[in-house]
Amino acid sequence: MLVLPPKLTHDEAPACAYMLQRGLAGQTDTATVVDASALVHFDSSALAVLLECRRESSALGRGFAVKGLPARLRELAALYGIAGLLPAAP
Repeated sequence: MLVLPPKLTHDEAPACAYMLQRGLAGQTDTATVVDASALVHFDSSALAVLLECRRESSALGRGFAVKGLPARLRELAALYGIAGLLPAAP
């Protein structure tokens, strides 16, 4: 499982995306699960990072889901019309 940091804003996005990319490369699971439950301080950049991780996971032929997405971030995803691209992990 990949884990997001407590803070993910525009400033942290490049480093976080890189961290997730490296984590994906080291996984052998058939699905990628990103744990977002630690997120406390974020902006729309968090959605961009999650979408990039989803794209890379899909390119590797893996499923994708997000665990513990904060309600405010889920609302922002719905506002942008992308909530369906970030399914909740079981």
